[in-house]
Amino acid sequence: SFQALVGSSKFNFAYYVTGLMLFFGTLFGRLICGFMCPFGFFQDLLYKIPTKKFSTRKFSFLKYLKYLIFIFVVFLFGIFLTDELGGASPYFCQYICPQGILEGGIPLSIANKSIRGALGNLFKLKFAILTLITLLSIFFYRPFCKYLCPLGAFYAITNKFSFYKYHVDDSCISCGKCKRVCKMDVDMSKNQNALECIRCGDCLRACPTSAISTSINKNKVDEGVSYE
Repeated sequence: SFQALVGSSKFNFAYYVTGLMLFFGTLFGRLICGFMCPFGFFQDLLYKIPTKKFSTRKFSFLKYLKYLIFIFVVFLFGIFLTDELGGASPYFCQYICPQGILEGGIPLSIANKSIRGALGNLFKLKFAILTLITLLSIFFYRPFCKYLCPLGAFYAITNKFSFYKYHVDDSCISCGKCKRVCKMDVDMSKNQNALECIRCGDCLRACPTSAISTSINKNKVDEGVSYE
C-alpha cells in the first residue's frame, strides 16, 4: 500500500498507511521484525535446521542495501514512476520480494491449473530469489531481514525513538556475552538503539548480571527484581 500510494496526495489512504506504520514503529520499533513478520518466522525455522552456521559480521556493509532499496525502489519509484491517477506499481513486491510468491504465488499455482499455465519469466525470477534466500537462511541468520527488506529499514529507523527500548545499567561488566549471542550482530552494551536490533531477547537471557532490561520491566529491575 505504501509503495502504491506514497507518490500521490490524491489518496487519503496514503496518509493512513504511512501514519499507521509510524504509529507502530513509534510504539515498538523493530520488535515488529522480531515477532510479527511471517517471513522472518520462516527464516527462523530454516535457521533451526541442524547444520554448520556462519557469522554475517564480515558482511555487515551489506546492511545498507535495504536502506537503498527503501529510498529508491519503494519511495522514489513510488513518487516519480506513477500512472495518470497518481498511483505506482509495487515494484519491490513485484520484482524482488520473495514473500508474496511463498505465501501466494506457489499455493495458488498448486491449487489452480489455469494459474499454473499463466506463469512466466517473472514467476521464475521470484522463485529463484526465494530459493536463494531459503538456502542462505539455513546457514546465515535472516539474510533477507538484514540485507533486503525495506520494511525492516523503515522500522530500524524508528528504533531510535520508539517507546519500547532496551536499557543497560551500571551492573554491566562488559563481558561481551550479549555481542556474542546476538545473531543480528549488535553489541547491546555499546548501542541500545542499534538499527539492526530486532528485540529478540537473546542478549537479555545471556547477560550474567541482568544488566539489560526493556522499557516494560526497567522500573521493576531498578527496584531490585531480576528478570530472565
